[in-house]
Amino acid sequence: MPFTSTRETRVQYEVDGQGPGLVLVHGTGGDAEKVFGNVVGHFSATRTVVRPNFSGSGETSDGGADLTVDLIAEQVAAATRAAVDGPVDLLGFSLGAVAAAAVAATRPDLVRSLILVGGWAHSTSPRDQYYFQTWAKLLDTDRELFKRFSALTGFSTAALDRFGHDGLAYSLADAWPPAGIDRQIDLGRRVDIRRLLPQITAPTLVIGFAEDAMIPVEGSRQLNAAIPGSRLVEVAGEGHMDWFADPTGLVQLTRDFLAEHSPST
Repeated sequence: MPFTSTRETRVQYEVDGQGPGLVLVHGTGGDAEKVFGNVVGHFSATRTVVRPNFSGSGETSDGGADLTVDLIAEQVAAATRAAVDGPVDLLGFSLGAVAAAAVAATRPDLVRSLILVGGWAHSTSPRDQYYFQTWAKLLDTDRELFKRFSALTGFSTAALDRFGHDGLAYSLADAWPPAGIDRQIDLGRRVDIRRLLPQITAPTLVIGFAEDAMIPVEGSRQLNAAIPGSRLVEVAGEGHMDWFADPTGLVQLTRDFLAEHSPST
């Protein structure tokens, strides 16, 4: 469980495997293990897989500093520099995709290729503001309702039915969410990286989910439209977090993209 420091924050990260660097960045309410624990094994035989925890997750600590895209991007960059020689292939999910895009825009020397999963460019629309405000109010007033709302918007109907009654009951009993999720939700409400996106020069794959009710696929379309030369894949029938249960589809999309832009997969 190594740590590194940047901007008066102590950043926890995980490292597995060997080979060219592949950095995986979690999203709101997630952490290195909860989001990517079942992904690491697909790449660690040929990759040094780095999983940073940004502020609000894992054991990363920042003394209550204002949470900004710039800060979490710097935490991702710091963990990357500490763990592996660059450049690296960088994959970010949800708020982690926002951070990854910011790293690619501001540290082009560090990023060989970029994969943005379930991400978005800005939260200024009425719908997005309404969503994040509702999420925050539920967190403040009733954590069980917060978890129910997160499941209903985070997973597709088909995925929820596959969990069954027992699986859904188990999810309610989980200790999630972490204490720092409120700050991450607040940052999500304030996201606007539109000015950074045209600066990205790394080959970029944008992956959106057609049934995503948490971060609608329009967010991925925004990223694709603004990042020069990027490619968009819209995964039919899946919600924001469906891939948590079975990451093989995401793994294959990642493998195929890395095979084009990386020395080894």
